[in-house]
Amino acid sequence: MSKTNFEFLDALSQIARDKGISVDTLLDALANALVAAYKRRPDAAEEAVVTIDPDSGEIRVYGQELDEEGNVTREWDDTPSDFGRIAAQTAKQVILQRIREVERDMKYDEYAGREGDIVTGIVQQTDNRYTLLDLGKVEALLPQAEQVSYDRYEHGTRLKAYIVEVRKTTKGPQIVVSRTHPGLVKRLFELEVPEISSGVVEIKAMAREPGHRTKIAVWSNDPNIDPVGACVGARGSRVRMITNELKGERIDVVPFSDDTIELIQNALAPARVREVRLDDETGTATVIVNDYQLSLAIGKEGQNARLAARLTGWRIDIKSETQLEEEEAGWAEGEWVEDENGQQVWVPAEGGEAISAEQWSTGSSEDGGEAPAAEVEVPAAEAPSNPEASAEAAEAAPEQGADEA
Repeated sequence: MSKTNFEFLDALSQIARDKGISVDTLLDALANALVAAYKRRPDAAEEAVVTIDPDSGEIRVYGQELDEEGNVTREWDDTPSDFGRIAAQTAKQVILQRIREVERDMKYDEYAGREGDIVTGIVQQTDNRYTLLDLGKVEALLPQAEQVSYDRYEHGTRLKAYIVEVRKTTKGPQIVVSRTHPGLVKRLFELEVPEISSGVVEIKAMAREPGHRTKIAVWSNDPNIDPVGACVGARGSRVRMITNELKGERIDVVPFSDDTIELIQNALAPARVREVRLDDETGTATVIVNDYQLSLAIGKEGQNARLAARLTGWRIDIKSETQLEEEEAGWAEGEWVEDENGQQVWVPAEGGEAISAEQWSTGSSEDGGEAPAAEVEVPAAEAPSNPEASAEAAEAAPEQGADEA
């Protein structure tokens, strides 16, 4: 073996060890590249093969003749006299290119099939289209559509993200991550709650509005373990870690139940539900709450009710006790009109005896029976305009309020 060949093989072996590439892979790539380089010569044979001795490093080119079926009928040594110089130049290019290809493949293989995993990255740069996260060996792309609207991604900030897609490109793997995907919350709970990662506690359902609020329903396979307590942690330590990672996003952890009514009641927490009525045909659940619980059950801009509906899969219609009583009383529709004496009277839309303003305010009829005033809803914009009737109604109202009190 010549000194040049020895140095060549030694360098090849060193590169292979450093980059995690087999020597045979590099030799095969080099041989293919040398065939291409040989065929560019004007006197080259139409068919040729290059051999590289892995022990001596000697490179030989053999010209070939093939029959119609592709079998070799004649072969001869056609190694050019200056092929060593060509081989050296080609080897450098091929090895560098092959190293880049192998590194790209290794990076892709490392992340291929990891959709649904969580990764930690450092913000490198950000603009109005996307943010780049440095994951170590590769960079991840966080598109604007996958970002929480009011989050600020400052350079050097460390954050966790959810892998939604891994693409193979000519420049290497392109990893697309998300901060809005519900799976991010699930993976964070798996990191913080050992009972979830071990399978003792399961997340049965989840509904999320990124950056604002998330509801999860959890279930324990061990009757001795409280699923909600396990997720919340001592003094809320576990759920607080997740909230901090999500920049203050509120998280409601509720117990899962196979009973639909109980699940809906739990899903509307922190509001307390008095009654749930299910309509299987329409998939609607009518939820009755105390008057003072109505706004809490609905939530800000309907968020609590909306998340509860997505968590349970039911359309949720929330009503207060007063609203339910009014509906069940069958309040009639009607209007205030002037009678022949110029007095304001309420005329029910479904017909029947007109009611004067005095009868309306006192809730009594002329024959001593109970007037149907309680069965009619008076729109505020249609209050009686007669001054005398208004005065009489004003005098009667305090007395009625005192009786009710």
